[in-house]
Amino acid sequence: MMVDGRRLSYLDFGGRGRFLLALHGHFSEGRTFTSLAHALAPEWRVVALDQRGHGFSDRGPDFSREGYVHDVAALIAHLGLSQVVMLGHSLGGVNAYQLAARHPDVVSALIIEDIGAEIDDDLSFCLAWPHRAPTRAALVEQLGHSARYLTDAIREYPDGWGLTFRPQDMVTSVNQVNGDYWDDWLATDCPALLIHGTRSDTLTADHAKTMTTRRPSTQLVELATGHTVHETDPTGFATTVRAFLSAL
Repeated sequence: MMVDGRRLSYLDFGGRGRFLLALHGHFSEGRTFTSLAHALAPEWRVVALDQRGHGFSDRGPDFSREGYVHDVAALIAHLGLSQVVMLGHSLGGVNAYQLAARHPDVVSALIIEDIGAEIDDDLSFCLAWPHRAPTRAALVEQLGHSARYLTDAIREYPDGWGLTFRPQDMVTSVNQVNGDYWDDWLATDCPALLIHGTRSDTLTADHAKTMTTRRPSTQLVELATGHTVHETDPTGFATTVRAFLSAL
């Protein structure tokens, strides 16, 4: 799909079910939701976007809040959807509820994975990651303990092995995600599910509960994971999502 002269790549897992549009977090890409898509089929048809600067999508002119939301709205228009359930992890979660705030007519429900309405994150550690390495093994070694979180983002290029994103772009992006978004979170009252990893270092239990109590039609589910709930406990995550979707 082309948007403003840029390529936006997305995975359509197919089927005849209702659409669920999934948005990944920083360092990730659409295929991180492969397990979820298989678990929800055939009742739900998952479409997962590679957001700007991630996966197979082009970088885009900036990493602004408006830019991310514009891309998602363009994908919804491209697919010809009028009502869609939005699921988003971390960065994708903010993009999902901000899309709902700006385009409430196209969002029928929200599933937000481990991100809050107030964000103060720091990804500067990723600036130490290598740009290229001669082999995959060498890249994994240089990435150290971070490598296990970046498996989907490792690619072979003509000049060696590297990541699908630029670390500096991720720092720029998160700096523009940081902020207070209570107005966006509270702007809509469509059914919403907030999934919190109890060992998360991104979303606290108190903040998750406040988000749930302040917004109508919102339920909270806590799973014993860290920030990437869908990867750490794919079965529990899918079961939680499926139960929410079944009640819509």
